Amino acid sequence: MSCGTGKRSPRLLPHARAPIWSLHPRSRTSPISHLFFAIPCAYVLARWLWPLSIPMAWKAGLGVLLLIGSQYHLWSRLSSGSIFDPEFPREIVIAFNGLFGALLILAVLQILLDLGLIATAIVRRGFIGAPDWLRFAMGGTAAILSGIGVWNAIRVPPVKDVEIAIAGLPPRFDGYRIIQLTDMHISRLFPATWTRSVVDRTNAAGADLIVVTGDFIDGSVALRRADVEPLRDLRAPDGVYAIPGNHEYYFSYPDWMRHLTGMGFRMLPNAHAVLSRGADRLVLAGVTDLSAPAIGQPGPDLRAALNGAPQGVPVILLDHQPKLARKAADAGVALQLSGHTHGGMITGLDRLVAPANNGFVSGRYDLGGMVLYVSNGTALWPGFALRLGRPSELTRITLRRR
Repeated sequence: MSCGTGKRSPRLLPHARAPIWSLHPRSRTSPISHLFFAIPCAYVLARWLWPLSIPMAWKAGLGVLLLIGSQYHLWSRLSSGSIFDPEFPREIVIAFNGLFGALLILAVLQILLDLGLIATAIVRRGFIGAPDWLRFAMGGTAAILSGIGVWNAIRVPPVKDVEIAIAGLPPRFDGYRIIQLTDMHISRLFPATWTRSVVDRTNAAGADLIVVTGDFIDGSVALRRADVEPLRDLRAPDGVYAIPGNHEYYFSYPDWMRHLTGMGFRMLPNAHAVLSRGADRLVLAGVTDLSAPAIGQPGPDLRAALNGAPQGVPVILLDHQPKLARKAADAGVALQLSGHTHGGMITGLDRLVAPANNGFVSGRYDLGGMVLYVSNGTALWPGFALRLGRPSELTRITLRRR
């Protein structure tokens, strides 16, 4: 299979919205599960709000507001049938994320305050309360940090340059540039105007190849058709290749695969393509997502992806989730590009994300003879759109001979 030309098909395929009951099982959650986020809310109400010396009417109003924010994912599920697809106007989605983030940050600050009060009480052998000014300062800090975090999450990311040396890289691919987009989560939060800006910045970056490593969307083809349309204008000399992420399986995977293919993306589900520069070649392979078997689709199969690939040619693997990177390294892959983790979103929270991804969260990892690069993501899930210390990125990777 030779490399693509970068030309796009003008064809659009009409697909109806998938019914709620056909969504991926993980997108349908029991209402009881939403009570989980009522726990930090109850903690904040009891330990931060109730002790404040303010009128009871103010406490009641603020308490209701915090409770509404804590149930953001329940409102999202009621709006579309999926917690991954809040179908509200963008301004409301932004407001929900700001309120939800402020609540969680305030809960963490209150825990730290309570631990400090307990330690002080033990040392002084007597209980000490916190003054109102400190609680107000905590509330203001949580609101400011949440606002900054949401702004960092929804901006169009800057180009991040990364150089990666590959053993055995053919001479004509030295200096070859790849733009990696991943985790765009095109949705009400990341609509057509945002997508258009990403496309313009990507095209201006001057890559030889564009790859998308999954999680294009949150929502059905019917709902996201206009929002993804700017992606049709992505251009690169060697074409635009992509793989599905887990969120494509939450919203009628066959429909999205047909639609993206119709837009000109060369999808690589357990498949490969050969990129050529004269007699020099690279293999670009892709695999499906680990969530695929849950809806009866083939799971990631690197052996199938490389079936028929030329021997002795460096392999670049697109795999949405990074957790199987060591297996790819053992199979002789030279470079794996992944996303999925969003970089952990918040400094410190990345340590909680790491175990579920075999320790791979953000940036470059050297695994024997293979390099794994995990992008922080071009965007992130609209259900928790905060970034503090883990910025989004539009990654421009330059290949070098090792």
